[in-house]
Amino acid sequence: MENKVKIDRRDFMRSSAAAGAGLVLAPNAFSQKAGKKKDDIHVALIGAGAEGDALMSAILKLGGKSGIKFRAVCDIWEKKNLRRISRTLNAYKRYGHKGTAYTDYKELLANETDLDAAIIATPDFWHAEHTIACFEKGLHVYCEKEMSTSLEKAKEMVLAGRKAGKLLQIGHQRRSNPRYIYCYEKIIKEAGLLNRITNIWGQWHRSRQACVDKVAPKGTELPQEVLEKYGYNSMNQFMNWRWYKGLGSGPLVDLGSHQIDIYSWFLDGALPTAVMASGGVDYWTNHEWYDNVLAIFEFDTPKGKVRASYETLTTNSSNGYYELFMGDEGTMLISEASGRGELYRENWVPEEKWDPWVQKGIIGLDQAKVVATENESEAVDVRESPKPALYTMPVTMEDPFHQPHLLNFFNAIRGKEKLNCPGEIGYETAAMVLKVNEAVEKGCRIEFDKDELHI
Repeated sequence: MENKVKIDRRDFMRSSAAAGAGLVLAPNAFSQKAGKKKDDIHVALIGAGAEGDALMSAILKLGGKSGIKFRAVCDIWEKKNLRRISRTLNAYKRYGHKGTAYTDYKELLANETDLDAAIIATPDFWHAEHTIACFEKGLHVYCEKEMSTSLEKAKEMVLAGRKAGKLLQIGHQRRSNPRYIYCYEKIIKEAGLLNRITNIWGQWHRSRQACVDKVAPKGTELPQEVLEKYGYNSMNQFMNWRWYKGLGSGPLVDLGSHQIDIYSWFLDGALPTAVMASGGVDYWTNHEWYDNVLAIFEFDTPKGKVRASYETLTTNSSNGYYELFMGDEGTMLISEASGRGELYRENWVPEEKWDPWVQKGIIGLDQAKVVATENESEAVDVRESPKPALYTMPVTMEDPFHQPHLLNFFNAIRGKEKLNCPGEIGYETAAMVLKVNEAVEKGCRIEFDKDELHI
């Protein structure tokens, strides 16, 4: 029988690994304006598209007692994004939110003088400018991934935060997901069920339908002069910026950075020494970035070399998205989607080695998968390995995907936690994924410069 237990997110946030690493602030190290409660944090949302909407919704679902108060929102698409989000925030006025609307982020920063933090969910090529401007105004920043389309800009973001003495959290939200924290803390570290990790596989497959170009509703199009002012040459490019060089970095970076970030985390912070990749603009020929990529990273760890593969597809949804960590004694499959998580014990490993962890409730045993065969003496074909025993991870995460990561950010501002994904870690992940695009372009194996991976 599967034994699933709901793990309290806050239990993980108190643990050392869950707390992550980063700048620690003294309690209440943010502005205390007149009439403002002790733990209130005033926030502006810069970028009100689909991602900004998701982040806003995750915060609103915390309820009126969270102490997080939106004060303003900024987006250049006034007829759609800005109007929608502003109305939503004003509807929550009874909880202290305000949807004061701006199309110019500079005007927002000049007028809103009681802010503590900004949430930035604009296209990648704007992240550095918006983040640095917020630091210069004395704000903490939660910036969606990818940090930037260039490592130089990403580095500038980190250095600006250090100079201002403010926090920078990058939106790799798996770092705060209790299921992922559980996998690292309990299964990999405490129980050591995989033993030596030798290979990693990850993928994000999206169907063709999910990748068709977005089209603006009729009558909401931005004027051409506005598009050009903000770096776009057409409304189609504005709607589908992730596919265009200089604006985004393609599906490999947009999707894959979430998962490749986990590779390094679960390998105790190891960074790759080399990468090779193949991909191309094979299907979506009206785009600039590669619509499919297969990459292989090489990691050197204290236990030996690890080869880690990653694939992104935009034409087929087979098996969706997940990460698979393969060790010489077991395999762990984990995904942010639908609570998917499985563990497999290699057949040669005695059941007695894993049973204590079943008894402790660290893992669950799927009995139906380990029932003995009628003829146990029947030899297994020499070309095949016996089917491994299946175990489950007794952890659920029922909150919105982004909510724990946002809470970690707000609690770090309050001096109660450390950031789970500070800018330094976000920079390392950006370096890993941006190098994949370079490897595809050059068609060769590329070695990482150690200095390039650190700030």
